[in-house]
Amino acid sequence: MFHARHPRLAAAAAATAVVLTLTAACSSGSDDTSDDAATGGSTAGTPSGDILVLTNRTDLVDSKLKEYAATFEQKYPEVTVKFEALTDYEGEVKTRMSTKDYGDVLLIPNSVSAADYKDFFEPLGKTDELAQKYHFTGEAAFDGITYGMATFGNANGMVYNKDVFTKAGITDLPTTPEQLISDLQAVKDKTDAIPFYTNYKDGWPLTWPQNLMGAVSGDKDAGVKMAADDAPWTSGKEKYTLDSLLYDIAKAGLIEPDPTTTNWESSKNLIGTGKVAVMALGSWAVPQMQDAATKAGGSADSIGFMPAPFQVDGKFTSPIAGDYKNAININSKHKAAARAWIDWFTADSGFYDFAGGLPTVIGQPAPATLKDFEATGVQYLEMTPEPKLTLIDNQAEIGLSQPDYYRQLVDSARGALKQSKDQIFEGLNKKWAAAHFLFRPSKIWSLLCLSAPRAESTSWR
Repeated sequence: MFHARHPRLAAAAAATAVVLTLTAACSSGSDDTSDDAATGGSTAGTPSGDILVLTNRTDLVDSKLKEYAATFEQKYPEVTVKFEALTDYEGEVKTRMSTKDYGDVLLIPNSVSAADYKDFFEPLGKTDELAQKYHFTGEAAFDGITYGMATFGNANGMVYNKDVFTKAGITDLPTTPEQLISDLQAVKDKTDAIPFYTNYKDGWPLTWPQNLMGAVSGDKDAGVKMAADDAPWTSGKEKYTLDSLLYDIAKAGLIEPDPTTTNWESSKNLIGTGKVAVMALGSWAVPQMQDAATKAGGSADSIGFMPAPFQVDGKFTSPIAGDYKNAININSKHKAAARAWIDWFTADSGFYDFAGGLPTVIGQPAPATLKDFEATGVQYLEMTPEPKLTLIDNQAEIGLSQPDYYRQLVDSARGALKQSKDQIFEGLNKKWAAAHFLFRPSKIWSLLCLSAPRAESTSWR
């Protein structure tokens, strides 16, 4: 029910910012950044007053969140924290943001572009300074200022049922795609479990190859390099390798018998009870699958989390990204209290541990659910944001973080689509190259400056 914010959505919000920033440079130049914007100074002062916190966690509003509020209020007795849980969080908050009534603290909706942050949210400080203490500070930032703090981080890998692996005779975690496919074949041959569950119908879980960019190369700039590449779906390149893994698993008949009938909610029980062996997901999913195993009468210990089957210099890599970002309504009358809540929630609440995610605060330990994961020696890799990747993707109409072309790969592999993998990749490369041409530095500058209104006085510094 509660899946994480997509790790790549932050790039989509930042993409619009690139266009607007360049357009401004062609005209009159950007406004000076105020001291308050740079330091978060307008949130200074003694925290006091009632604050309303908007949340998507309808399941926690009357339990865990109330516990957090009580602990926070002991530290800040002049502050009262109230919550409002929204079922359609994205839709309802987007509507309320047309007014001033969208709480004091809220999770930044995915639909808000980075260029608009300053119109809706209070600045929290300079991105580079906050990055000395926190992870993911660049994911909700614009022009060097951060407006949102990640509630927790997600590591990307694969959830698996340990009992199924034992029955299949698998004793070591796979370190290559070939070993993973061999292990999945052993599951098919020696157990009744579905080796790999795609969640094809729901769609969003099918986009895992893009979430794993960086796992093959161990390069935090994998997205940057893809944005600079005319043909990323070429043999030997990271995008080709990851998408091919999805295709090869399906081609070997190691997925659901009929992927068009999958169901996300049901899949939790399936892996929890050993009817499914592996699903490619983020670390946030581990507690949910463990809970499903417990509710079915099994043990939470039967659910494990392993790195993607790639190693660089003998080590696994897990790309990481922030989940939803807490922000302060720019219209709040109690900004000091709102800031105190965000700082406390980020550093002291322990919510990341409860959620099974990574801490936003640098140096805090990972949750117990990731103990075995870290024991593999996996290296966490915070990826370099690359807004141009989303600009090219949108122009090409491919959908790197949408399920459509991944479904085509699965359909091709299982014989439901006449196109071959090579034909699909060739088509993707053609679309990408055409869009990439438009976003070369000289080309985008020329296009934007031709369309941008010129100010009477222009400074070219």
